[in-house]
Amino acid sequence: MNDAPASESVLQTLMTWIAVQGINILVGIVILCVGWWAAGRVYAWIRVWIAKSNRLDPIVESFLASLIYYGLLALLVIISLNLMGVQTTSLIAVLGAASLAIGLALQGSLTSLAAGVMIIMMRPFKTGDYIEVSGEAGTVKSITLFLTELATYDNVQKLLPNSQVWGATVTNYSVYPTRMLDIEVSIDYGDSIDAALETLRNIADREEKVHAEPAPNAFVSGLGDSSVDLTLRIWLAASDYWEMKRALTKRAKEEIEASGLSIPFPHRQIVAVKGDAPPVGKDQPTDRRPGDETENAA
Repeated sequence: MNDAPASESVLQTLMTWIAVQGINILVGIVILCVGWWAAGRVYAWIRVWIAKSNRLDPIVESFLASLIYYGLLALLVIISLNLMGVQTTSLIAVLGAASLAIGLALQGSLTSLAAGVMIIMMRPFKTGDYIEVSGEAGTVKSITLFLTELATYDNVQKLLPNSQVWGATVTNYSVYPTRMLDIEVSIDYGDSIDAALETLRNIADREEKVHAEPAPNAFVSGLGDSSVDLTLRIWLAASDYWEMKRALTKRAKEEIEASGLSIPFPHRQIVAVKGDAPPVGKDQPTDRRPGDETENAA
């Protein structure tokens, strides 16, 4: 007789729980769906707003918008699960521990990620610049969140982790429109220094790509062991640097020699002295060898 009321009590409790939790589950699903749609709209709005600022790189724009989007989705999931009656405290603790483990495993990658964000935001260099960093030199082809791609002068790809780029000294050869170029030559100590300097100045004056300001300058830069070292210092467009360096070096050598001056090179004089050979007399043959007398006596 008592089993029926007990069964009815359990059924009543179950129905009450389903009614309450069913409403909570339904509300949680509705919030999740609406929030998902709203997060998409917020993501699109953020992309448009950041793009209008013209201050951030497209890679950073996409990264920040995606970070906000997935952060909103994670918050919506936690709120929805909480409304559905799921204990989210333990879930958050598990996710936190998992995030810590993943962060430790990907420490190097996360460091490069953070460095990539800083490079893209601070812009110490841009695509197309010729830079030297961490012992590598080349033209910047692309900058991603993890890697910086360089193309060397012989068109070899170099991929540098951003952690090595951000923490190193960067030499950027393309940031300024003009560069200084030194053409170095040497003349013999017996040559006229003034004539050589005048020859170098004439080379600069005849070249259209050499800038008038700062004015070209030719001067004595050093005194070597066997030469007087001269330098022709000029300013020109950064894009003309290598072309002019090759052309003017060749021209300086040719015109120095055409002016009757000489470009010295190291000489070494070797004096050979025979050991105990007797001096050669006037009436003795010069091809006589020591020891011939002994051979004749025998």
